[in-house]
Amino acid sequence: MPPDPETRASPEPPSDSAAALDQSGIPRGRMALLFTVVLVSAAGNTAMQSVMPSIGTALGVADVWISLAYSWSALLWVGFAPFWARRSDRRGRKAMMAIGLVGFVASMGLCGAALYIGLAGWIGPLLTLVLFAVCRSLYGLLGSAAPPAVQAYVASRTPRAQRTQALSLISSSFGLGTVIGPALAPLLIFPLLGLTGPFFAFAAIGIIAIIALRLRLPNDEPRFATHAYAFDAPYGGSGAGRHATDRAEDIPADDAPAQPRRGQQLTAEAATAPELAWTDRRILPWLLSGLLGGHAQAMMLGIAGFLVLDRLGLRDDPTAGAGPVSIVLMMGAVATLLAQWGLIPVMNLGPRVSTLSGMALGVVGAVVFGTATQLHGIALGFAIAALGFGLFRPGFTAGASLSVSRPEQGQVSGKVASINGASYIYAPALGVWLYGHSDWIGFATIIAFCIAVMVIGWTRLDSDAALMASADD
Repeated sequence: MPPDPETRASPEPPSDSAAALDQSGIPRGRMALLFTVVLVSAAGNTAMQSVMPSIGTALGVADVWISLAYSWSALLWVGFAPFWARRSDRRGRKAMMAIGLVGFVASMGLCGAALYIGLAGWIGPLLTLVLFAVCRSLYGLLGSAAPPAVQAYVASRTPRAQRTQALSLISSSFGLGTVIGPALAPLLIFPLLGLTGPFFAFAAIGIIAIIALRLRLPNDEPRFATHAYAFDAPYGGSGAGRHATDRAEDIPADDAPAQPRRGQQLTAEAATAPELAWTDRRILPWLLSGLLGGHAQAMMLGIAGFLVLDRLGLRDDPTAGAGPVSIVLMMGAVATLLAQWGLIPVMNLGPRVSTLSGMALGVVGAVVFGTATQLHGIALGFAIAALGFGLFRPGFTAGASLSVSRPEQGQVSGKVASINGASYIYAPALGVWLYGHSDWIGFATIIAFCIAVMVIGWTRLDSDAALMASADD
């Protein structure tokens, strides 16, 4: 009589502790640590965005150069996010998390040092920005290793029944970090460090996270076969989480990792998946929507800080501008969380509906934001737009995921991560440049991008019913 498949997959009966882990998933302490890894990175970057417009004004450089200083890092993110996701499958999740945090700490610390000596007048503004751009590139080069590793670590240690919830919790830490960062930024402007205080503060927090990671997180011993997916926004209720995770019963018994060697095996599905082309007709409309909508979001974010300084008359006092800019960014982050934690799951919005409704709100928010002259109106307009982008980004991410088969999930997640990064290569600088020439041209371009996505959505994107049907096949 042939052996039972489950017996072949697990030649030795699991111990009581292993069985308990299978039922309970990852212990809360480890989950909190993984949550912190992503949260620290997100909070540090949004805190930096809160003070950079004021720093640029204090240096006396044109706004567009501040935005361009991020471009090289964003370009590196596009190229290396898929690379780190693949390497995480082979070299282990914990090591990739450590690399990501080291890149974050090095970037924040060195950027802070470069800006500090520039603000002190020891070097010129141009050299200051060049040094800032070089140091910032460390985040795009190394920092992109952490998010896919965290997600894969969680997916490989949680049973199917708990996996979607666990992944949503981890990915939502990015959204929470975007709230915490702007909230803390004005409080971290210390007398001695000035506007560079948030850089050094979050570099120190990152060092603490690295130490905790090394001491508290066990080495890679995945209990469920999976592979890394780079992620950007919470999955919400769009269904991507259900499709983007491997089910244990879908993995051949002979390939189930009963006794993995340090998490270095590739799943059989990932190893045999066909090459997924960028022009594949299943994903091309979703990727194009993500690129155009991402440009609208990146342009809005790039303009936000400088618009606050202009409309509130704070160009002569850059330090005073950090507070209002932080308020606007924080309101936008809260609105994004409302979309991803509230509207999508409560209303059970599918990818196409999320994408179209998000872009419609983006148009309304851009109009309000572009015409407001007081802090209340500016914050309200930015929040409406952020609510729309909070619906749009999980929508296009889930749509791309649901459009392809399970073995192709790793490839499509890398392409989505690259699209997200590509939106920040030049779009923020383009938005600031257009805004500097004419307010209405800048916001008209943002609105045009949103409308273009709506047109693609109506004519090219698959319906939610069709996507869910394909996911169930």
